[in-house]
Amino acid sequence: MFSRRFIAPSVLLDALLIGWLSCWALSCNRPSKELHAVTINKQPINFAHRTFDPANRPPDMPPLAEGEYAACDSNFLSNATVAGQTRQTDATHATITVTHIKVDLQLNITIWMPNEASQHVAEHEEGHRQIAEYYYQTADKLAERIATTYLGRQIDIAGPDLQAQSNNFLQQTAAAINADYSRELNPGPTQLLYDSITEHSRNQVVVNDAVTHAIKNVAVESP
Repeated sequence: MFSRRFIAPSVLLDALLIGWLSCWALSCNRPSKELHAVTINKQPINFAHRTFDPANRPPDMPPLAEGEYAACDSNFLSNATVAGQTRQTDATHATITVTHIKVDLQLNITIWMPNEASQHVAEHEEGHRQIAEYYYQTADKLAERIATTYLGRQIDIAGPDLQAQSNNFLQQTAAAINADYSRELNPGPTQLLYDSITEHSRNQVVVNDAVTHAIKNVAVESP
């Protein structure tokens, strides 16, 4: 029997638009200096350890492939909120500028262990947890770098409903930030390399050594 690592894809929450455009009525041309900013809200890690009966698994447990024994479910969440300033030139034309971006980050980790799991298997799943937490250490820096590239972006819009187009542009920008974060964070290759080094807990490689090696060498040894 051996354990496995399960890491859910980075979940992109629906991009929430707070709708507080600096010129909500689309008729204001005053500059809004105080809104030009990026804010990152990095929540503490939410960790849970759950046990289960292999013959009667809980319905909310991630599926296990044949022969797999345990799991570490690591879920990286991002939710970007984007605000902008709209400058209207006439009744059907305007320019919208991204003026503020807020990104909320969360990491949820659940280790699923069968009731009769060995200490070695438990240590293996803790290794997966360490890798997830390693990537989350600098997740706020990554999110800030990504969000900053969108700050100040402009688009010209035209049509009878400028407000709807403004909202659509801000929502699309938020979704793009979430997608970039998910793609660039990408702890998956390191987790796979860790499983390759440890043979899914079937060998006796020291967990901390395997974690360190996987993080350091993933760029050249990724499966």
